[in-house]
Parts: sequence; C-alpha cells; structure tokens
Amino acid sequence: MHLTAEETWNSCLTRLADELAPQVFKTWFEPIKPMSLQRSDDGFRLRLGVPSRFFYEWLESRFNTILTSTVDRVTGTNTEISFLIDSDLAEPDSLPKESKSLHAAQSSSPAALTTDRRGPGAPFTYSTPSHVIPADRPATAPARQSPDLNRLYTFDRFIEGDSNRLARSAALAIAERPGETSFNPFLVYGGVGLGKTHLIQAIGNYAVARGFNRPVLYLSSERFTAAFVQAIQQNRIADFARKFRQVRMLIMDDVQFFSGKEKTQEEFFHIFNDLHQNHCQIVMSCDRAPKDIVGIEERLLSRFHWGLVADIQPPDLETRIAILRRKAQAEGVTLETGVAEFVAERIKTNIRKLEGALIRLTAHASLHKNPHIALPFAREVLDDLLDEKPTRLDIEEIKRQVALYYNVAVDLLSAKTRRREIVQARHLAMYFCKQLTEQPLKTIGLRFGGRDHSTVIHACKAVEDRFDTDTAFRKEMEEVRAKLESQYVPR
Repeated sequence: MHLTAEETWNSCLTRLADELAPQVFKTWFEPIKPMSLQRSDDGFRLRLGVPSRFFYEWLESRFNTILTSTVDRVTGTNTEISFLIDSDLAEPDSLPKESKSLHAAQSSSPAALTTDRRGPGAPFTYSTPSHVIPADRPATAPARQSPDLNRLYTFDRFIEGDSNRLARSAALAIAERPGETSFNPFLVYGGVGLGKTHLIQAIGNYAVARGFNRPVLYLSSERFTAAFVQAIQQNRIADFARKFRQVRMLIMDDVQFFSGKEKTQEEFFHIFNDLHQNHCQIVMSCDRAPKDIVGIEERLLSRFHWGLVADIQPPDLETRIAILRRKAQAEGVTLETGVAEFVAERIKTNIRKLEGALIRLTAHASLHKNPHIALPFAREVLDDLLDEKPTRLDIEEIKRQVALYYNVAVDLLSAKTRRREIVQARHLAMYFCKQLTEQPLKTIGLRFGGRDHSTVIHACKAVEDRFDTDTAFRKEMEEVRAKLESQYVPR
C-alpha cells in the first residue's frame, strides 16, 4: 500500500480529534501541515510543518506520546517525525493578502526539527531554529512600564489548573518573547473574577522584569475610550494616536466595552494595525468569546483572531483549594483541616469572591488575635457570603455529620488510624459522599487524608456488604442518611 503524507496525516487527525478536547485539537493540531512521507530502513519518515518554535516546543512537552503513537498506528510501523518551522502556516484565514508577509515575520525562520526515537514517547529534538527579533528594540533603552500594572499580578501568584492551563502557558511564552511568537494578538476571555486581569498584567510584569526595555502600556477599554473622547474635544487626535503607536506592548482589558462605540473602534483598529505590523505585542481580555460580542465591527473582530484566543473556565475544586491555601500562606494565617475545602465547595465560579472570603476570615481572625482559622469559626463568619447555604450536601458536611453520629473527632476520619470505630465511620462517610454528592472518587479520596480512589471503592463495597448482613449497622446507616436528608437536599 502506498501512503502519501496528506493521507497519513489526515488519518492521524481523525484519530486525534476523537482523543483530544476540541479546543486543544483546533489550537495545536489543525495548523500542522504534512510536508513529505518517505520510507526509511526501519519504517517511515514523516515531515510536518509547524508555525513557530514555541508551537513545536509545546508539542514536545505536552503531546509527544500521543502524537508519536498515533502516527505509528496509522503507518503500521516505526515512524520518525521531523518538523519544519514554516512562517506561512502562521497566516490566519482572515488575514488580508497584503498583510501576510508582515504577519509571517513573527514566526521563526525555517529550521529542521526531528524526533529522537530512542524509545516510546521519547522527546523531540531539534536543530538550532532562529527567531525574529524586532530591529527597533535597542539593547540598552530605558524601561518604560505602565504605572497601572499591579506588581502583585505575577505568574508565581497565578494558580494553574485544567481550567486555565492553555491561557497561562501561552501567556508565559508571550512574556518571554513579546512580539516574537505566533500568539499576537493574544486574547483571553472568561467570566467575571476568573483571573483574566491578573494573567494579562502578569505578561507585562514578567516581560519588564526580564529586561523588555520598551514601553509597556496597560489600560482598560473604558479608559482608552475616555482618553479618545478627550482628544477629540481638545482637537489632539494626532497626539493621542502617536502616544499609542510608541508602545511596544499594549495590554487592553475588557475590550467588550468597545461595543457600539464606532469612532473609538475605528481609532483602535488603526492603532492595532500599526502595532501589529511593527511586531509589537498586543494582549487583550474580554468577558466573552469574540464571536459573542455584539456591536463590534467585523474587521476588528477578525483581527482578534489573528493570533491566539484562549478561554479561562471556572476553576475545579482542587484549584480553588490551592488558591485559598496559597493566599492564606501569603497572609500568614493557618487554615485548619477542612476550612479551605468548606469555602471552595461553596464558592465555585468567582476567584475574586473566593479570595474575598479569605480576607474576611483573616480580618476576623486578626481581631480575635488568633492566626488559626477553624471550621466552626469559618462557618459563622462567612454565613452571609457563601453562594450555597445548607441546601446541598458536600464532603465536609457529610464527614461532620457522620463524626457527630459516632461521637468521634472529624479529623480522625482523615487520619491514618485503623481503630475499628474510626474505620467504620470513615467507610460510611465515604459511602455517603459517593452516593449524595457528584464529586469524583479521586476528589473524595483526597478529602479523606489524600487516599486513593481505590480506597473509596473498597469502603463503599465494605458498607454495601455489611448492609446486607448486619441489621444493627443497617439501622445506623438509615439514621445517618435521615439526619443528612432532613437538613440538606442531596445533589
């Protein structure tokens, strides 16, 4: 059977599309182009074109195993994968023909990249690819940082999770090489309080800290509009435009507020074009996907898609807990067992509100001159702030009710002890967590002292087996369940 590069790669794409999240597939695999497929002594050599060095490095760090195994399955034999950085691949479909050469200059110049097939999932290796550095960046120019950048908004303080990993990784790559990646412009969108402003300001702070010695400007779209209106009133539009064209990194927050402002959009459109053509980094945030913004001209929306558009979703439970613990550590307070979990389970969609809850706890703890925040204290202080009053069961509440029923300390349910009465209470609590919440087994195990999901499965089986044979235990189970369901509505 004779295989072509196109047929081979199309078959790979079909398989990858079934195994990867749609956004991951669209961002990291659709742009790859098959270049050639040749036979070798021990199989095939497949050459693929990628837009940039960063694109290749991301494939190496995240998708090495799935890519190499998929190609081997399609070809039916060992296949050596090599890459060519091709600037033509960085051209978005919406890019006007007259601007393609300017846009292509952002990508690395062609260079051969080859996989090292020393074993399954071996890392990619590459020869020395070059990259474009804007000619107008002097090595010793004084740094001019936007005074509005919040120095506390750094990558170190931004907790990474599944909900924001793509956005954070791309932001860090941009901060390391402003204007030199194919992620220009970079637009991050998501709901209120999810960390968009933190992330885009972290780009500016990181770049300046690493010696990006060109003007960096951060502002909101509302301030841009207000400044533009003032320029019109004072007949100083030329001065206004000149100020922005001197910037080498423009960070624009909340671009959805350009909606309906036709003159402001037109001015930003021209500034955007000039900055982009001069390889200046453009970073933006928005509270929704660009396609969902009403009242912005199509030509401006199309430019938002020239680089990378990444979303930030509400963080998962583990990420919310990590955020609270990191913030508490920074504030010098200790959250006793279950406090971070208790707060994180009730505030699910807004990181700003999550941190606000901790600030309130810290303030009250300070007034009581107690740096240790206990669960009963947290329940009392945050009663009016939490999204979910006692209308749904959560893991911590189930643990508390079971511990109360058996008259044991709730902390012992997460301890290593094998005392019979503790093990029985722990098993029953795990069982009800599985039955009455929607938390995955991994999360349930984590909340019982970092135990494995298999421990939860074993606990549930032990409870079910005993339920069938032990009448007294069956009565205890029914009493605990009645207590839980009398006060809380199961999920």
